[in-house]
Amino acid sequence: MFVIEEELKKLPATPGVYLHKDSLGEVIYVGKAINLRNRVRSYFRKTSQADPKVRAMVSNIAEFEYISCATEMEALVLECNLIKKYMPRYNILLKDDKSYPFIEVTTTESYPRVISTRRLLRDGNRYFGPYTDGGAVRRILKMIDEMYPLKKCRQQEFRPGIRPCLNYFIGKCTGVCIGKADDARYKEMIDEILDILTGHDAHIISSLESKMNEASENLEYEEAARYRDYIRSLKALGETQRASMVRDRDIDVLLPVITNQTRVVAQYKVREGKMIGREITYIRGDVLTDGNDKAEDILSSFIKQHYPEMSVLPREIILPMHIEDEELLSSFLDAVNSANAEGKTDVMHRTRIVVPERGEKKALLKMAMDDSLQLVKSLDERAERERERKDALRNAIAGLIVYASEINGQEPMLIPPDDDREYRVEAYDISNFNGLDTVGGMVVYEGRKPMRNDYRKFKVRTAEGDDYGSLREVIYRRLKRARNGDEGFSTYPDIMFIDGGLGQVHAVKTIVDAFRIAIPVVGLAKDDSHRTRAIVFEDGREIDLRDDRLLFSYCGNIQEEVHRFAITYMSGVKGKKMIHSVLEDIPGIGPKRRAVLLNKFGSIDAIKKASFEELTSLDGINASAAESIIEFFASREKNSEEGTE
Repeated sequence: MFVIEEELKKLPATPGVYLHKDSLGEVIYVGKAINLRNRVRSYFRKTSQADPKVRAMVSNIAEFEYISCATEMEALVLECNLIKKYMPRYNILLKDDKSYPFIEVTTTESYPRVISTRRLLRDGNRYFGPYTDGGAVRRILKMIDEMYPLKKCRQQEFRPGIRPCLNYFIGKCTGVCIGKADDARYKEMIDEILDILTGHDAHIISSLESKMNEASENLEYEEAARYRDYIRSLKALGETQRASMVRDRDIDVLLPVITNQTRVVAQYKVREGKMIGREITYIRGDVLTDGNDKAEDILSSFIKQHYPEMSVLPREIILPMHIEDEELLSSFLDAVNSANAEGKTDVMHRTRIVVPERGEKKALLKMAMDDSLQLVKSLDERAERERERKDALRNAIAGLIVYASEINGQEPMLIPPDDDREYRVEAYDISNFNGLDTVGGMVVYEGRKPMRNDYRKFKVRTAEGDDYGSLREVIYRRLKRARNGDEGFSTYPDIMFIDGGLGQVHAVKTIVDAFRIAIPVVGLAKDDSHRTRAIVFEDGREIDLRDDRLLFSYCGNIQEEVHRFAITYMSGVKGKKMIHSVLEDIPGIGPKRRAVLLNKFGSIDAIKKASFEELTSLDGINASAAESIIEFFASREKNSEEGTE
């Protein structure tokens, strides 16, 4: 038994990280301390002056553990990692902090590409972001695509005689694959793109303006209009207002904005003396909504969680007030800068945390604070609209659950009104190719949010080509794994959506009833245009979704998502079978060698292009097998050219 009073006596007076846990052993708070003994003991001193949030947390602490560290900096880094690992309910957390997209410039490639990604890797490429607005990323990439004819494909080496793709013929690629690219000009384009993404675009705009004027003077109005559109796109990228600032300085201004319903950090970005935009990061409020989080704590948490994810940090971070561990956080950011640099001197610099008292930076801070006053009102209005949408959808799903449960003579399992949880919806679809390669897809939504980590795939084993039988098999396997304690299936849905009509609903309901589980099942029927038409209940009644815009949009999105998920899986299964069928025709290549080839190259096209040396470097592929592979594909290509295949 864990006796808190006794365990407090055992705490060391060293730096470290402590983890508070509740009665179920769940981590509810992670903190760091320069002196573990003093810091952890402070939580259990009886005082009426304690923050309400702290009092609420302490009342739920059943035990704690700690990790000693050599230095306070080591403790800070460990604290950051543990918060992201456990997402404790009493820590201040950024909302969906891992879902933001980045723009990646693949500078490690001979001919770099510009792409969108959600993975930040230490691979030597340049990353920009994270961007809280996915639409902004798409607009940036579209603008770059219009301005610069870069290589789009991932291929790095091209065989002689290859034909260029459509991008070359429509002027969207310079023809890298056929040796038409001008290396010097390509490098120049990449340098300009890097300048655009870092906000250093003044010289690019100036150059475009000169080209526009020159084209106009030469009566080349279409060309001039094209340059005009480029200039507008660059300015629309974020240069919404200009402020006279310290020149050649990249600065972030951070302001905590706390309202009755919302907590956010407003991040104002200054690049090359220009205010280029404002980004809003929401602070999670799904557990604590009492507004007792201090502005200083919110800023500190934002800095610790947001900036380690960035590829290039600003040189200064301006705050409206001093925060705890300011010097330590500055050192922490310097460590992030060093890790990002990895030999690239253009991104190696220090990042200072500044609270200005006078001068230009104070003026910039005041401008941001004036803007935030307007932001407060809009945030509350936005939060109110979001709450109304959330409540309307929740009530609509509850109505479906009530009706479907009553049909089956069961008591509906509704979430209490004061519970912040969302209804969990599981949707299923069956997909096949001419009755073969039948698969099932399961997608999961909680309210409007897709829970992609909970998506599941099923390869149908016993009822291939039978839609009803395939559904019964998929639902049986899903419920059986839940009953057997499989953690990946442990959470039951509040309601099941099935792609199809009454027949599909009855097929699924027989399995659900056999497991004696009270889960309502409804079908999503489509019209002749393959749009979601109605919700179908077990007794044959329908809700015409044309009369309910909310459910029409919600159910339509879910049906499209589960269909996409199932089709993608089926295509992958079919593709793998086709790959295997081709490899099976190569003399001397058995199952083990096929597996080695596929694991290494991944596709028939890559195997076809592999050299003799690449093939023989693989385990199990000797000279004879490599020659057999090369001769097989050479023969296929020859027959194809002669029209005999």
